[in-house]
Amino acid sequence: MNIAIFEDLSVENLSPITISQPAYAIQCGGFRLVDFLNLIDANTVAWVRPFLNGIQIRDFQFAAELDAAHPTTMVVNARIAPTVENYQTLKQLSASNDGVLRSPTGTIAAAVLPTQDLLWIRSSSDIGSQWLMTATAGANLPGCDGELEMFEYPHDVIAHHMRHCEANLEFRLLTNQFGRLSDGVFIARQSPPEIHRSAVFDVTSGPIIFDSGVKVGPHCFFRGPVYVGPNSKISEHSSLKDAVTVAHTCKIGGEVEGCIIQPWTNKQHYGFLGHSYLGSWINLGAGTCNSDLKNTYGTINMRYGDQKIATGMQFVGCFIGDYAKTAINTSIFTGKTIGVASMVYGMATANVPSFVNHAGTLGQAAQMGLLPPEIAITTQQRMYQRRNVPHQDIDGQLIHDMFLQTEHERPSGLNSQPITF
Repeated sequence: MNIAIFEDLSVENLSPITISQPAYAIQCGGFRLVDFLNLIDANTVAWVRPFLNGIQIRDFQFAAELDAAHPTTMVVNARIAPTVENYQTLKQLSASNDGVLRSPTGTIAAAVLPTQDLLWIRSSSDIGSQWLMTATAGANLPGCDGELEMFEYPHDVIAHHMRHCEANLEFRLLTNQFGRLSDGVFIARQSPPEIHRSAVFDVTSGPIIFDSGVKVGPHCFFRGPVYVGPNSKISEHSSLKDAVTVAHTCKIGGEVEGCIIQPWTNKQHYGFLGHSYLGSWINLGAGTCNSDLKNTYGTINMRYGDQKIATGMQFVGCFIGDYAKTAINTSIFTGKTIGVASMVYGMATANVPSFVNHAGTLGQAAQMGLLPPEIAITTQQRMYQRRNVPHQDIDGQLIHDMFLQTEHERPSGLNSQPITF
C-alpha cells in the first residue's frame, strides 16, 4: 500500500508551531503523527507547503512518488492528532480496499483511494482544502467506523496532549526498549540514563520514562505521565509533572507542567512553564515564566490573527515558534503566541509576531523592531556550532522562507534599529 500524507489550507491556523515544520511533525503525548504512520508497512510520500520540501527530504526521507504498483493509497491529513486511538483507527483503515474517515467536525481526515485515481488528481491540481473531498466523492467511498481527532488550532495540541499523554507513553513501553527502575519508572536499556539518587517519583497518574543518555541532577521531582527524550538534561531542583514530554537534546530546569518541548530547546533555569508548546532551538532566559490560568478561573480565549477563538479550556499557556528567545525575567501572559525567531524582553501581554525584537511593559504599547533574517541566521549558526550540529544551506534558507511566510504578522514600517530601554 501507499500512504500519502498531505497538508491542507487549515495548517496555517496552527501557526507558529507549523511555520518551520510539516504538521505531521507536531509532537503530542511524546509522539508525532509520522511516528505512528511509520509503524504501518507502506510506501510513504508527503505533500507539504513547497518551502518545506527541502527540509522534508532531508529530515524524513519519504519516497519521491506514489508507487503505481500498489493498487490503493491511504491519504492522511497531516493535522491528525498523534494518539494511540487514531493510530489504531488508521491501521484498520489501511487494511481495507476503500473507505473514508472523518473528524468529529465532519472534515474528511483519511481515505483509501485507487492509486490511479489519485495520480490523476495530483497531476491536474494543487493541494487544497477541497481536493480530498472531490476525490472521495468521485470514488463514492463507504464511511468507516470511528473518527479521527484533528488539530484545528495550537491550543488543540495541548488539549489532546493532556488527554492522551498517559496512553501514548504506555504504548511507547510496548517497544520493550525500556527496563524498570522502580514501579512506574522506566529507563532505556541502551545508554541508560544517569539519575541522581535523590530524585522523587509519583506515578499515580501515569508512567515516567527516561530515554537513553538522559541526565537528571539532584533533588528533582517527577509526577507522571512524563517522558524525557534521549540526551536531554534535567537541572537540579527541577519539577516536571502532569503530562510533560521533552524531546531529544534539551536542557530543562525549574517547574514544568503539562508541556510539550521540541528538540534542541533550552529552559535550563528557574521559572514556571505551564500547558505550553515550545518549538525547537528556543532558549528561555532565567526567570522566564508564563501564566496558564486566568485570575477569574474562567475559560481562556485565544487570539489567532484577527480571530478570537474560545478554547473551552481553563489551562492554556503559551505557544512559541522555533528559534525564539526570551530575556531574563520575561513574563508571558495567558494564552499567547510568540512567533519564530523573535526575541522577547519584559512582558508579552499580547501575541508577538515572528522576526521581531519585542519589549513590553504593563499598561504601555510594546516596542518592536525588525529582526532581519541575516541576524537570525547568524544566531542559528552559533547555536548549531555550540551543539556540534552541521549548519547547512537549507537551514539558512528556511529562515529566509519563514521570514517571507510571516510578513503579514508584522506591523508595517518596522526598522531594524535596536530597542532602547
